Amino acid sequence: MNQDLSKYFTLAVSIDCVVFGFDGKDLKVLLIERGEVPFKDYWALPGDLMKPDKDLDDSVNHILKELTGLSNLFFEQVETFGEIQRHPLGRVITTGYYTLIKIGDYELNPSSFASKAKWFKVKKVKDLAFDHDKILKSCFKRLQKSVRTRPIGFELLPPTFTLTELQSLYEAILGVKMDIRNFRKKILQMKFLMETGDLQENVSHRPAKLYKFDEEKYEMLKNKGFNFEV
Repeated sequence: MNQDLSKYFTLAVSIDCVVFGFDGKDLKVLLIERGEVPFKDYWALPGDLMKPDKDLDDSVNHILKELTGLSNLFFEQVETFGEIQRHPLGRVITTGYYTLIKIGDYELNPSSFASKAKWFKVKKVKDLAFDHDKILKSCFKRLQKSVRTRPIGFELLPPTFTLTELQSLYEAILGVKMDIRNFRKKILQMKFLMETGDLQENVSHRPAKLYKFDEEKYEMLKNKGFNFEV
């Protein structure tokens, strides 16, 4: 007897984008204000139903651009969320993706059902639409794990930076205060930071040395078995 499979083709698939940003001081996340039901006027992660003619990974930047104006970002897939009651209009399974960008490099241009788009401090966010608090928490945990094991945060800094600026970045992402001496000793022992020979300019305190991240040196060390860990 042939099995009736029609009930298995009545669910929808969506994408939710967690865009973390650093402004030189705080770690923030990009949210949209929904201009239509369900959850009209609620803040939410940028996300939408996936079009039938789009691949999963291809849909991420398409949806993000449509809602916020941001495009061509590199996303990492984190987790799939499929609780039966997570969407009030029916069964929707969503996949959460995250990325990390420097806020000053991008301009927001909300459109479609996103009436607004705004950056919020991660630690202040709560009461989002749908189950987006849960999705944000999951992606934040992945970011914190990744930043401890891969040098993914260096692109958020200027081309040359001080060790204080680097430490501030890690403290913002990890949500902890780090001992200055221990952090500097550990990071300099990794041998992929290069002194530029220059000092800070136009500062009221003693100018600090400027460094830059040597990606080529890091890749060479990694190929030899080096493990990055903060």
